[in-house]
Amino acid sequence: MKNIARPIRVYRVCWEATLAGPDSLAQENRVLRETPLGLPQMASIAVLPFATPNSDGEQEYFAEGLAEDLITDLSKVRGLLVIAGHSSFAYRDRSIDLRVIARQLGARYFIEGSVRRVQTRTRINAQLIDASNGSCLWAERFDRDLADIFTLQDEVVGKIVIALADALPSARPPPSRRATNLQAYDLFVRGRALATQSLRETRAARPLLVRAIEIDPDFAGAHAWLAMSHHFDALYYGESVDEHRAAARAAAEKAVEIDPGNADAHIVLGYLRAYEGEFEAGVAEFEQGLRLNPNHSEGWALLADLRVFEGRAIDAVECAENSFRLNPYPPGDYYSFLGWAQYAARRYQDSVETLRQPQAGGPGAKRNLAAALAQLGQTAEAHKVGRNFLSEFPSFSARKWGNTQPFRDDADRQHFIEGYIKAGLPK
Repeated sequence: MKNIARPIRVYRVCWEATLAGPDSLAQENRVLRETPLGLPQMASIAVLPFATPNSDGEQEYFAEGLAEDLITDLSKVRGLLVIAGHSSFAYRDRSIDLRVIARQLGARYFIEGSVRRVQTRTRINAQLIDASNGSCLWAERFDRDLADIFTLQDEVVGKIVIALADALPSARPPPSRRATNLQAYDLFVRGRALATQSLRETRAARPLLVRAIEIDPDFAGAHAWLAMSHHFDALYYGESVDEHRAAARAAAEKAVEIDPGNADAHIVLGYLRAYEGEFEAGVAEFEQGLRLNPNHSEGWALLADLRVFEGRAIDAVECAENSFRLNPYPPGDYYSFLGWAQYAARRYQDSVETLRQPQAGGPGAKRNLAAALAQLGQTAEAHKVGRNFLSEFPSFSARKWGNTQPFRDDADRQHFIEGYIKAGLPK
């Protein structure tokens, strides 16, 4: 993959029963077995959810927003592998030994602490732990005026980078462009939290993000997440597709204009451009986003999608596997992207195992599972899965679908169409 600073290891995803992990995650029967490629080891860190007093919903939104911003900032530190919040936040309200969490997430260092917000003041307790020996590398309490919260975020990141000097001797705190209005920030935090939950909540996030932009028109992060909200609407809901794509593109372009260092903005803009026929420019935009934030797990998952269209199926599988390394307990669409890439690489059995996982979600999961089963000659099961898919998407046509997809090589397009037709889906 040209010009992109990748995670230092690539991990192959295997599925097997395990009793390890948080209660709800243990039931998913999923474990990641690493397959090192002989590259040097990389410092890895996870930010655990900050504790809040009395399970206060208002405080939890604020604390989660601070943790997400910390993850984003640390993700830009060169040489540091950062676990995605979707996985580290799965340990909220669970009392598990840090050494166990370290094994499950593949992280050596942890940030943990608490946040308390009272009227115009905020108190943050934070500490950096080395899980290999349980030692505390840095700890501090900050008691500040709420108006100083954005300066405080920069200070915390800087102190963490300094504390990691032994592991990252050349690392420097990343430059950042933060919100300037606390009310806009609060709206953004709520909107972002909703947008990462499900498609339904992604739509509910939109008015919050719009309001944040009205208050602070130069809030690049709010523009970027608004673009994602419109983008998902265009992809999955099928209502006013052109209108949502135009709105998504305008918002993403605005975010990039305001803050060229915003990885989210580059990634969503690249995805939009690729799907609108500007494939090379879209991939270049996407790669720029991953150069800015090589720990962007969603970006790696989405890049797998584009690599399939480019005809680079092996690279697509690698991108999807990297997304699992960064986000070991990911949303369901990660499984869809991996299974899609494995099918493209003609690894049909791997594709079946991935897409059979109960977490696998997204519109393509059942469709591609049916195709992979058909390619393996398991026709009866393929047709059963295909009928299940058609019950949700009765108007699907393999060839019409193929005509909407930006494959660079028609042979790759026909490979998928052939699989769908073998699975009994309409031509």
